[in-house]
Amino acid sequence: MKKYILIFVAMSSVACVNAQVMNTATMDTTSFSRKGRLSIEGYIDTYYAYNFNDPPSDDQPYFVSMARHNEVNINLAYIDLKYSSSRLRARFVPGFGTYINANYAAEPGSLKNIVEASAGIKLSEKKNIWIDAGVFGSPYTNESAISKDHLAYTRSFAPEYVPYYLSGVKLTIPLSDRLNAYLFLLNGWQQIEDQNKSKSVGTQVEFRASEHLLLNWNTYIGNERSAGDSTVGTRMFTDFYFIYSKGRLSATGCVYAGLQEQSGASDGVWWQANLIGRYNITDELSVTGRIEHFNDPDEVQIVPVTGVKGFQSYSSSLGLNYKLAENILLRLEGRTFFSDKYVYVRGEEQVKNSNTITSNVTIWF
Repeated sequence: MKKYILIFVAMSSVACVNAQVMNTATMDTTSFSRKGRLSIEGYIDTYYAYNFNDPPSDDQPYFVSMARHNEVNINLAYIDLKYSSSRLRARFVPGFGTYINANYAAEPGSLKNIVEASAGIKLSEKKNIWIDAGVFGSPYTNESAISKDHLAYTRSFAPEYVPYYLSGVKLTIPLSDRLNAYLFLLNGWQQIEDQNKSKSVGTQVEFRASEHLLLNWNTYIGNERSAGDSTVGTRMFTDFYFIYSKGRLSATGCVYAGLQEQSGASDGVWWQANLIGRYNITDELSVTGRIEHFNDPDEVQIVPVTGVKGFQSYSSSLGLNYKLAENILLRLEGRTFFSDKYVYVRGEEQVKNSNTITSNVTIWF
C-alpha cells in the first residue's frame, strides 16, 4: 500500500509541474533561450566650446549640437543595443547630453531620451526587403547627430533644420546591388508623439555609383499643423547629397530646399548648400574644411534672436582631427559665421558675425 501511495504522490507532482501556468502579472515572461545575436555598443562625445560673442544664456544660438558655451559637457552619450537574426532585427539606443536636452525639448516624458528604438521583420526569404517600425535615424542631409562618422566635428546648419530622428514605419527595398529605395510613413517632421494625427510620407533613394562614391536623394511631404501652430499647412522638402572617399581625400556636399504652406501669407521657403572636405596627412592626423550658406527669408525654421526679419548666414570652418586609437578621436575646430543681416548678438549689441572654437574627445566601444 505504501508503494502505491508514493507512486501517486510522484505522479501528482509531475502533473502539477506540467500544468503550471504562467504568471502574467510579472513583467518578464520571455524565454532566456538564445535565438539570435545581441550586440552592445557605447558612445561618448564630450566637448568644450567657446563663443567669442559670449552669449548671455550660455546657449549657442541656432544650434542643438555642441550647444553650450564655455563649459565642458557631453554632447551625446548612448548605449546601443542591437539584436539580429535571419528574419528579425531590433535596436534600442537611449541617449543623454546637451544635444538631447536641446533637440528633444518638445517630446514628452521618457520619449526625450530615445535616439533610436525600432523592430523590423524581413518580408522575403530571398530578397533583403525589411519593414521596421519605431524611432529611427533620419536620412535627410549628409550629417547626423553622431559626430565620429563625419568629416567635421560640429554640425552644419543643414542637419540642424531637418529631422535628426523619425517616428513611424520604414520599408527597405533593394532594387539592385547598387541601388536601394526606402519609403517612410511618419508621425511628422521630427515627432515621436504625433501632433496632429495626420501622417507624413518620406522617400529615400541611395545609389552607390562606385566603391568610392555614394549619391542620395530624399523627399518629404506632410501636414505640419498642430495645436501649438495652426497657421501652417503642408510642408514639402527635398535634398540631394554625395559622399566621396578615396585614398587620403574625403568629401561631401549637400543642397536642399523646403516649402511651407502658411495661412494668410505666401508660402515660406528655406534652402541651403554646403561642402566639406578632409585630407589625411597621416593615418592618424587629418585636416577638415567647410563652407556653407543657409537662407530662411520667411523664418520657416529660424526666427532670428535679434528680431530682424528673415535669417541668412554663411559659415566656414577649419579643423584638426587626431585618431589617438581605433576608438578614440580628438578634434579641434575653429568656425566663423557671417551674415548680411544683424542676426548675431555680442553682449547687448546686434552684430553680423560670430566666431567659435570647439575641442572634442569622442570614445566608442
